[in-house]
Amino acid sequence: MTTVTPWTARARRTSRPRPLRRRFTPGRIAAWALLAVITLVTLLPFYWILRTALSSNSGLAASPGDPLPVDPTAGGFERALGLQSTEEAVAQGGAGGGLRFWRYLLNSVVVSTLVTVCQIFFSAMAAYAFARLRWRGRDKVFALFLGGLMVPAVFTLLPNFVLIKELGLVDTLLGIALPTMFMTPFAVFFLRQFFMNIPREVEEAALLDGAGKVRIFFRVLLPMAATPVLTLAVLTYITSWNDYFWPLMVSYGDSSRVLTVALAVFRAQTPQTGTDWSGLMAATLIAALPMLALFGFFARRIVSSIGFTGIK
Repeated sequence: MTTVTPWTARARRTSRPRPLRRRFTPGRIAAWALLAVITLVTLLPFYWILRTALSSNSGLAASPGDPLPVDPTAGGFERALGLQSTEEAVAQGGAGGGLRFWRYLLNSVVVSTLVTVCQIFFSAMAAYAFARLRWRGRDKVFALFLGGLMVPAVFTLLPNFVLIKELGLVDTLLGIALPTMFMTPFAVFFLRQFFMNIPREVEEAALLDGAGKVRIFFRVLLPMAATPVLTLAVLTYITSWNDYFWPLMVSYGDSSRVLTVALAVFRAQTPQTGTDWSGLMAATLIAALPMLALFGFFARRIVSSIGFTGIK
């Protein structure tokens, strides 16, 4: 039987962890205020896009600075999705020609998926060769390969276009995806950093069990790199989805036109009343929503994966 004395009772009360009380210091208040301002500045363009998309073109012309939707209507979204006839679109001050949204959306999905799947696969194999295999001149070749990060993308546009033209792939989805479909220096560097952090004991144990290099890569290392691979896939997909200048150079018709280029074409289809800002902002918002949702869903995993690979 345990006797509880006043001293033991007092010790038990004092040993209990006390909840931490956050003090509102001037520095903490200033930090939260700055964070709130940055958040508002970041979200303001998205709100303005939504406000413009929900307004009518005539209302926007009458009250361009009104913070709320002017003459609220869903006509902009209907024109962006091709649900309005030419007469209805012109009557609402919109573009006479509808946007073939679903066709362009399919093209963007095909190109982004093709680039992401192929680039992740080939970049992972190259990263494994640079990180785990021993061969003469490996580090020098990797340094030369990594130097591609310092080459601006605009310098490669003309050579890539000449190559795509010689291959007869102009105005095709494959021609849009081909320049970035195999690998990029950043993807190889990103995955190499993770492969170098895997203990060599794991690979040596697989070698003792009779596994070869190819089997170790596909059965051991690649499953262990699932999180970095997923992170790189999300970043690659978003980058390919938002690409504009290269698809604009290569595609000329609806069969290969992606969504980002189609938005510019949609803006060019101006009626007599001017640019269809309501329809353009509605189409822009619809095109951006999938990428915002994708990044928001994987944001925490992307941050933790970048920290684990040691990229500063």
